[in-house]
Amino acid sequence: MQYRTHHCGELRIENVGQEARLSGWVQISREFGGLTFVDLRDRYGITQLVFNQEDDSALCDQARELGREFVIMVDGIVRERSNKNPNRDTGDVEIEVKKLSVLNASKVPPFTIEDESDGGDELRMKYRYLDMRRNPVKDKIIFRNKIAFETRKYLIEKSFTEVETPILIKSTPEGARDFVVPSRMNPGQFYALPQSPQTFKQILMIAGFDRYFQIVKCFRDEDLRADRQPEFTQIDCEMSFVSREDVLQTFEGMTKHLFREVIGQELADFPRMSYDQAMHDYGSDKPDLRFEMKFTHLNDVAKGKGFNVFDQAEAVIGICAKGQAANYSNKDINKLTDWVKRPQIGAKGLVYVKHNLDGTIKSGVGKFYSDEDLKEWLTAAGAEQGDMLLVLSGDQEATAKQLGELRLEMGRRMDLIKAGDFKPLWVLDFPLLEWDEDSGRFHAMHHPFTAPKHEDIERMKSGDHDAMKALRADAYDLVLNGAEIAGGSIRIHDRALQEKNFELLGFTEEEALAQFGFLLGAFEYGAPPHGGIAFGFDRLCAIMSGSTSIRDFIAFPKNNMGRDMMIDAPAGIADEQLVELSLKVTSE
Repeated sequence: MQYRTHHCGELRIENVGQEARLSGWVQISREFGGLTFVDLRDRYGITQLVFNQEDDSALCDQARELGREFVIMVDGIVRERSNKNPNRDTGDVEIEVKKLSVLNASKVPPFTIEDESDGGDELRMKYRYLDMRRNPVKDKIIFRNKIAFETRKYLIEKSFTEVETPILIKSTPEGARDFVVPSRMNPGQFYALPQSPQTFKQILMIAGFDRYFQIVKCFRDEDLRADRQPEFTQIDCEMSFVSREDVLQTFEGMTKHLFREVIGQELADFPRMSYDQAMHDYGSDKPDLRFEMKFTHLNDVAKGKGFNVFDQAEAVIGICAKGQAANYSNKDINKLTDWVKRPQIGAKGLVYVKHNLDGTIKSGVGKFYSDEDLKEWLTAAGAEQGDMLLVLSGDQEATAKQLGELRLEMGRRMDLIKAGDFKPLWVLDFPLLEWDEDSGRFHAMHHPFTAPKHEDIERMKSGDHDAMKALRADAYDLVLNGAEIAGGSIRIHDRALQEKNFELLGFTEEEALAQFGFLLGAFEYGAPPHGGIAFGFDRLCAIMSGSTSIRDFIAFPKNNMGRDMMIDAPAGIADEQLVELSLKVTSE
């Protein structure tokens, strides 16, 4: 049986007079005297149907029995609408229905299937199949598909080969928590779901595939936020015989391609910034460059004047809010102070200096500093009359992070962040290792397979503790609008250097062999120099479409507790299964 000759977004004025058969869902119906109008919807759009009581009363009565979300098929004639709808692609025409078939009835939906729904998040996730009928969700899933298509198109044209890597692998101690899967055939042993295909893509380079990619599911058992899910998707890539510059050029090109082909936006060449510069100027390794507002470091001009809060601080740092002196009363300053003192930010207080339009200077610490002193602060920050300087102090790392959050908040309050504005940035030369005081050992800033910069290799081999803190990685992140959308590095491809890195990270020789012996062994059979990158696919989709959450770009997402509300997972399993998996001992 043929269910349709056209879809519901297809008919136009040139189709007037033609016969057509449509199938879809009833969006809404309306009665006007002897006429009944029905909006019929499918994935492609909406077409108006009209039933005339005078022409066929039985058919019209049948139409009036239709409820929302009934699945129907109609046959009729395309005719021009007398009251056209310019907001709809099919708004010039309607179907004069001659035959109606109900393919499936529907219960009353638990929320309205409209662009603006009355359903809450949990309810819509429980009935996700209904939520995806709404345009805002449907369009995001289709948008994701377009990015995936253009990604494959670009990479395949660049000689990349798509290779699937295993989902059941071995658990490793680095990174986030693994999801583990018990093995029935190997009692007491477990697989892990991959946090990334990192070691497999390196093995593919050793195998000679030269250029690999995969749009791949990854899994991390970690706390959730708007931009995190327990299962997520990466555009995972690796290349052989490449330098850092080769990788950056290839994937800057891919990003430009996606923006051009999917949303019609041309991106200029991406600026580059060292990790140290990013932290110094913005207090973040993923700075949002849609507005300026760099940090001003005030230690030299703010300390030694008898203000103990600053004198005892490791760092005194400020930002200049242009043109805001007149916009913030004492009450507004107090509210802003309360904002930075929230637990999520953690500052102990906030100091302000206003350079008023009449040239006067006002500050809450005026009794400790003369106007000349405060002018030095303002000059250092590049402040002009009408500007306001906001200053935080304390531990260097914490203060920079707090001020980074305040900078973003001021950017929002000052309407400096414009919709449709995209500012990409490469952040380079990350530290190779991070020292953790609690565990008393180094951790990899990226992952254990990241190569040090070539000029740092000898220092790495020395084993000197202070030298280790200064090691730089041949690593890079691609930042877009204050979010990391991709990260990667040149990899270690030499067994001795990889073993040294494992040693610095606290692995014993036995632990390194048990966890990664297959990779170390592969390095002895001609491993080429190689490097790669992985894009957070869900996050890239969200940012490109101007959304703040990745959830609507995932067909069946989890909620903030990691639960699938539709299928009610995770769930318990039967005792018999637990016994089979050696997770429960029988009472016999």
